[in-house]
Amino acid sequence: MNLSNATIGQLMLPVADLERGIAFYRDVLGLPFLFAAPPQMAFFQCGALRLLIGVPPPGQRIAGGSAVYFTVPDIDAVHAELAGKGVPFQQTPHLVHKTEQSALWLAQFQDPDGNHLALMSEVPDLPGQGG
Repeated sequence: MNLSNATIGQLMLPVADLERGIAFYRDVLGLPFLFAAPPQMAFFQCGALRLLIGVPPPGQRIAGGSAVYFTVPDIDAVHAELAGKGVPFQQTPHLVHKTEQSALWLAQFQDPDGNHLALMSEVPDLPGQGG
């Protein structure tokens, strides 16, 4: 047996302060809040994936090395809304890859605990748009 048919059901991001984390992911990013299990965990829905933010045990590092990419249909609109809420982006939406079929756009930012996050949008390359 291996994980070839598995899906990711839940992803955990470490936070130093649970209430601050809840406020950021619920109120700033707008993820649907599911429930909290204080003092260490809170859960959000993000498409088919459940996102867990959690306060790690004492002595464990807060910021992780993985990045979470949120796929959005209109990266410019979501970027503008989040920037208007004070989310500090490292870059505005920018083209990172283009094929004959689509263009991939990214905009990176961090949560208050330094977790790496990004908006991602893959836009179909429609005839007549130029190449």
